[in-house]
Amino acid sequence: MKWNFGAWFTTVGLLLGSLVSATPTRQGGVVYELGNITYFANAKYPKTVLKASHPDGDKVSLVPITVIVANQSTVSDEYLQTTINDYLAGDDVFSGDFLGSLYLSSTIKNTKLDQSALKYIRSLNVDQFYLDSNVFHTEIAAIMLQGVSENELPSGPYTATRVGKSVRFLETYRLYRDEYRDFIAGAYPSNDGTGSFTALNVMDAQWWDPMIPVPSRIHFWRDSRPLAGTRVAIKDLYDMKGLQTSGGSQAWIRVTPVANATAPAIQRLIDVGAVLVGKFKLAQFASGANPWDWIDEHYPFNPRGDGYLTCSASSSGGGCSIAAYDWLDNAIGSDTGSSMRRPAAVSGTFGNRPSQGMISLEGAIPLSWSQDTAGVFSRDPYQWARFAKIWYGDTSLHQDTSITGLPPLDVKVDSGFPKRILYPQEYLPLANPAAQVILENLLANMTQMFNMTIDKFNFTATVSNASMFSAETAANRTNWDVMGNSTTDLSNWTQHIDVVTPLLTAWAALFDGRFPPVDPVWRTIWTSYARNPINQSDFDNALRVKAAAVSWFEENLLFETPESCSESMMICDIGTEGLPSFREQDLNQNANASFLAVVPSGAAISCANICPSFACADYTIPLGQVPYESPVTMVTEQYPVSINMMVRRGCDYMLFDLVEKLADAGLVRSVKTGRTPF
Repeated sequence: MKWNFGAWFTTVGLLLGSLVSATPTRQGGVVYELGNITYFANAKYPKTVLKASHPDGDKVSLVPITVIVANQSTVSDEYLQTTINDYLAGDDVFSGDFLGSLYLSSTIKNTKLDQSALKYIRSLNVDQFYLDSNVFHTEIAAIMLQGVSENELPSGPYTATRVGKSVRFLETYRLYRDEYRDFIAGAYPSNDGTGSFTALNVMDAQWWDPMIPVPSRIHFWRDSRPLAGTRVAIKDLYDMKGLQTSGGSQAWIRVTPVANATAPAIQRLIDVGAVLVGKFKLAQFASGANPWDWIDEHYPFNPRGDGYLTCSASSSGGGCSIAAYDWLDNAIGSDTGSSMRRPAAVSGTFGNRPSQGMISLEGAIPLSWSQDTAGVFSRDPYQWARFAKIWYGDTSLHQDTSITGLPPLDVKVDSGFPKRILYPQEYLPLANPAAQVILENLLANMTQMFNMTIDKFNFTATVSNASMFSAETAANRTNWDVMGNSTTDLSNWTQHIDVVTPLLTAWAALFDGRFPPVDPVWRTIWTSYARNPINQSDFDNALRVKAAAVSWFEENLLFETPESCSESMMICDIGTEGLPSFREQDLNQNANASFLAVVPSGAAISCANICPSFACADYTIPLGQVPYESPVTMVTEQYPVSINMMVRRGCDYMLFDLVEKLADAGLVRSVKTGRTPF
């Protein structure tokens, strides 16, 4: 029988028990309060439905319930107490309020229920006590249910409804306020058997905050998948089946359908056990727009310092959400020009731009096919390295050479560490002397620890003087001009094919030939492109230019040796040189503040553009914090200090290994959430 939840909810009274309030959602769920915490239960598609030994009448009850699946042949009071204490200590969703009802099963047939366990259960004042009839064969005062496997109903907190002989176990989520408004919306698996997701249309009206559904960690404690239960936020550039992909654009939403498949890179996360909790905000179509140029979306907030610091641009909601929320483990963004690394720098978190071609960008709105990459934010160096290695571990998801324009990616799993640190003098030292002291301390320890040398050089001059391109390609232009033009062509042609033409065509058809409302950066770029169009031939030539630049870079700067896949590691600051950068434009005019994306005097490009140009791997590593006098709070606050480490394409795992070694030595540490990373 198909359950009509809406009709059921409006016609049948609920026995709420200890629930303070319960409200249905449009999607067939229910939101309720329990012990001053808000929960959501997916009532449309139950986790499972079990048959009871006897009916309970026509009255419907909605109750929180705890499922315990034992893994031993005798269940005692000691076992139950230890299990419940573990639940309370190890999970932020479970609470004692879920013990009003209890369902007990076991992975072992013919499990016995000790008399001490029954006494303990009675002491908990359990109102409804259920036993798995497939496991327990005992005459006690309990309702017997025909149980299912642990995979179908793992241990942990649920919401249960009972009508007649049917007991429905509903997936239950704790709802957290997105108080920094880093998310577009929370989401949860629909559980309809199709692999789709449902957006949670619930917000805290008092604070204007989206509510994000977070599942119990207990459900995954016996799940053998390597990322089981890891909570992950996804940039709203990637498709998730059943959800609208916005790209940060209201116009794009209007003319594109809800995603009917999940992007392969995101599906990889699901396959290895990660839990996707929602989509976070991004600069429109992954642009580098400043906070004050966001029109369609309200810019996310950075929890660090005075709360008015920038989150940077494209993957802004990802870096700032990881800095904000303990209940979130990782966030997945993309990086074309700086969109992972700068948000990580200004939020004081770990973030990476992987080697070009590391993982598929199919099912993601592109900015530049041959330069887009997918990265991960984290607060802990070990967890970050482990997560990334697992995510990137499926080599079948490497991008095809026709996309990158480069040789097939050869990822080195075991490699020695670099022997040199390349120190580009046009980018360093940092403008803030206090931040430079933090960097110098790291370098002194690294050189001693890894027996490295530091080679100071001028990167801009080195590239300028290189024999990188043929005379025909150079055509009286500098190397920087050639690469700059190719970068523009690579991005413009991608946008023209996959974003601009589809959006402009659909919008004009709907609205009498009108141009769509887009953020200022795109209005400027797209109208300029219309006056100076390029073609497929220009794009193909730009790919050849990039390939030549990468080849030179890997032969002359970050080259491979028998001892290491990257003989050198280049460092740089992708942030603001230890100076605060604010979400409010005028606040950055102060001499002790800085705009983002400032190209240093004497440099041809921003540090952020090195690896997009040369396809290398580039990681943002938080190192410490420095004080600044806030023009917002009028007190001394702390600003994150980070450094970027770059290695040759394909050496990602080596760089993760190096970061872990630095963490072993205490030179790199986990960061906290909130105002200060350390």
